[in-house]
Amino acid sequence: MTDFKPPIATRTTKELLKIVGAIEKWNGDAVEQARKELKLRNVPQDQIRHAEYLSKKADKYEDLKRAKESYAVGDFIFEPAGTLFEVLFSWELKKDGYLKKAEQQKRLRLVFGLLILTLIIYVKLAAD
Repeated sequence: MTDFKPPIATRTTKELLKIVGAIEKWNGDAVEQARKELKLRNVPQDQIRHAEYLSKKADKYEDLKRAKESYAVGDFIFEPAGTLFEVLFSWELKKDGYLKKAEQQKRLRLVFGLLILTLIIYVKLAAD
């Protein structure tokens, strides 16, 4: 049996419900200990199921929020280096759930590529 800091038994019922509700985010031993502690505290099964439901809803909301997150003009003004680096070199936006950013990334890479190509052609022509 694993010891946790703070111990599972000393946590509030609200904290225990969060642990039981988000089993994929917690160690299996912690979840089992939390379930046992909730049973000792006579917490109704309905309340536990409700905590699981709320956790799933919160996860879905975070996924949806991440999927709709996009680049804004302010990102390029206030954080130009970081944003530009992310647009040009980040390969896992879609895999990480940033669907809108991944679509924008495709377009922005095309635009940046065309700008660089145009600049190279301009420099070559100006040099001749």
